[in-house]
Amino acid sequence: MIRLLPGVIVFILWAYCLVDAISTDQSRVRHLPKWAWIVLVLLFPLVGSLAWLVAGRPAPTPRLTRQQGAAPGFPEYERPGRMAAADPAKDEEFLRQVRERAEEQRRRYEAEHRRKDQFEGQEGPGDPDASAGA
Repeated sequence: MIRLLPGVIVFILWAYCLVDAISTDQSRVRHLPKWAWIVLVLLFPLVGSLAWLVAGRPAPTPRLTRQQGAAPGFPEYERPGRMAAADPAKDEEFLRQVRERAEEQRRRYEAEHRRKDQFEGQEGPGDPDASAGA
């Protein structure tokens, strides 16, 4: 069983590198055309896979900084192409409107519950429907 382990590891590495090379965007592949990397990985499983990992695979893109327009602290906002707001005044205006809308919803909710409590308070113990069930 131990004798099969190196072959299994090479196969897993080969499969990973082949799928990675196929799924990588053409514009991000380094040093050779994408088709050449796929052929290299197919023909030379171990050497081609290692070469793909070292020389062909795209370099990881660094995370955006706040100066570049990212909103730090939230990974979903740190991906490339996602920019933070450029106008703080518009942000403040938007947040003010959200607070006003939330406050109005809270007032309506409380008023509805007050009316509901008053309505239930008017149905006293002398209510004919309440005594019919007893």
